[in-house]
Amino acid sequence: MKPAVKAKAKAAKKTSVASANGKKYVLIGAGPASVRAAETLRKADANCSITMIGEEVESPYSRMALPYYLSGMIKEQGTHLRKSDGHFDGLNINHVHAKVEKIDAKKNKLALNNGDSYDYDQLLIATGSRPANSPFPGSENKGVVNCWTIADGREILDTIKPGSKVALLGAGFIACIIVEAMLKRKVDLTVMLGRTGQMVSRMMDETAGEMIKSWCEAKGVKTILPSSIKSIEAGPALKRDDGSLTEFDLIIVATGVYSNIEFLDDSGIKTDQGILVDASLRTNIKNIYAAGDVAQGVDFSTGGQSVHAIQPTAVDHGRIAAVNMMGGASHYKGSLGMNVLDTAGLVSTSFGSWGGVEGGDTTTLVDEENYKYVRLNFKDDLLVGAITVGRTDFIGVMRGLIQSEVPLGEWKEKLIEDPTLIMNAYLAKSLDVA
Repeated sequence: MKPAVKAKAKAAKKTSVASANGKKYVLIGAGPASVRAAETLRKADANCSITMIGEEVESPYSRMALPYYLSGMIKEQGTHLRKSDGHFDGLNINHVHAKVEKIDAKKNKLALNNGDSYDYDQLLIATGSRPANSPFPGSENKGVVNCWTIADGREILDTIKPGSKVALLGAGFIACIIVEAMLKRKVDLTVMLGRTGQMVSRMMDETAGEMIKSWCEAKGVKTILPSSIKSIEAGPALKRDDGSLTEFDLIIVATGVYSNIEFLDDSGIKTDQGILVDASLRTNIKNIYAAGDVAQGVDFSTGGQSVHAIQPTAVDHGRIAAVNMMGGASHYKGSLGMNVLDTAGLVSTSFGSWGGVEGGDTTTLVDEENYKYVRLNFKDDLLVGAITVGRTDFIGVMRGLIQSEVPLGEWKEKLIEDPTLIMNAYLAKSLDVA
């Protein structure tokens, strides 16, 4: 992986953009949350100052579109969040390409790595996530890359061709999406599983994970355990536990993500796994908000606080935070943990408390031969979580029943006997509510 580029030292320059009413909004990050926030602010106020600061030199893009770019389904421009040239200039949104190194919350000021500083009246932090480091030494070797940025995507496409030997370190959500892209590029793919030998262990139970693994292996994917790897060597190559070397044309690291909060040390902003926010997406500092993958907010399923790193949540966060930054009173009801994954044509989903709840009931329907699986989790007569593999017909219904918190009554026992009746239950309970 490429070393970080150090900014050249220069005299600090105080920067601000004048506006008719003097209101200055600064958004840190240039992903879905910041883009939606900037557009919401501009729609409400044609004269305010809006500055969006993103570390990458690219136009704002969707990370979730990268696998489709890798697979050839879309061109690079198809990853852009806004397709028209000059979109942000046309809205008079100042898009700065730099990294925020420090926030002085007492002085309402930001320090950037290029020496500039920005004052703000209202601040949104939407810095997203960063990829976890490889669990093995040697990740700095040439031919080892994350799949996180457009630049990573370009490097991958410049390296691979049909028949290329590719190792994918990781078997989580992001890794499984990359699997499909690599298979479409007809590479010789080896995937390192999770520590337990399971795929997508953070969003699926063992039965679902084993189905996805079997599906991938049937498509020609080789799987290995992390315990069989000692290090990454030049080549690149994986040094195995027996001392042997397995050479590859490319090694892709996809072993998880962390919220980008390191720069907040000494800022006074409270953090945990992410930035702690209330239902208004406000931090513990009254004029600072957080949104997207970096925000640790209300969890619909548990009532606690958690990070939900999915693009729809980021977009909702951006809009709601912008409304509240302007003095509104919009509240986020909480994120429902939700994952929809397409692994080389096998669609799997998980919703809410997919692993079940203490004292609750669970029913499953397993068809291993045809790669079909349904799991429903109940608390009393409420559906609180679900998993499916190979059943796309239930996705909207499951989400609807969980989010609406409609008591199922007698339908709970019917679903325990036959989970495929969930559409019938949904329609019946919808009529009851109506």
